[in-house]
Amino acid sequence: MTDLVLGSREHAVRRGQRLTWATIAYNSLEALLSIGAGLMAGSVALVGFGFDSVIELSSSVAGLWRLHTDHSPAHRERAERHALRFIGICFLVLAVYVAADAIRTLWRREHPDESLLGIVIATGSLVVMPLLARAKRRVAATLASRALTAEARQTEICTYLSAILLGGLLLNAFAGWWWADPVAALVMVPLIAYEGAEAVRGRTVCADGCH
Repeated sequence: MTDLVLGSREHAVRRGQRLTWATIAYNSLEALLSIGAGLMAGSVALVGFGFDSVIELSSSVAGLWRLHTDHSPAHRERAERHALRFIGICFLVLAVYVAADAIRTLWRREHPDESLLGIVIATGSLVVMPLLARAKRRVAATLASRALTAEARQTEICTYLSAILLGGLLLNAFAGWWWADPVAALVMVPLIAYEGAEAVRGRTVCADGCH
């Protein structure tokens, strides 16, 4: 029975590592394309989305470190605390960045050009990120890891931000509502900040309860 449990845990760790590497690869590409497309279109929202991807990369690296320590119970507990706190800080940095970016856009009344590439990027993230988040939540539940749950939650929040970005780009392109994206982003800030504060305090709850 013990061997079966250990085998299941090792399988979850390997799956978690593959998912995290996939997240790192996707976010790296997403960051490069978003920042490039944003600079070309003069879209603060797109550039901000690219920097958001960079912040999420930091969380994924922390999650990967947590997975690499899973073989040692002594190291696992220490890594769990440090990774959870670091991911929480990434949430808070993201909240500050999104708020500052949105307020600056509204203050300057910046009207970005239409960006077909930005629409494609946001649509792709709406497809990829929910799949990654759901799979990572299962791994986090198997390993009873608050840190990995928080990292999966940040991937899920990327889905929401992708939806906001897509809605803003479409409304800007077809209705001229340049303010739609920053206003929607501001609505997300309290949720992101709350998740960050909970993670820093170590209160993030695993998908099925941490033991």
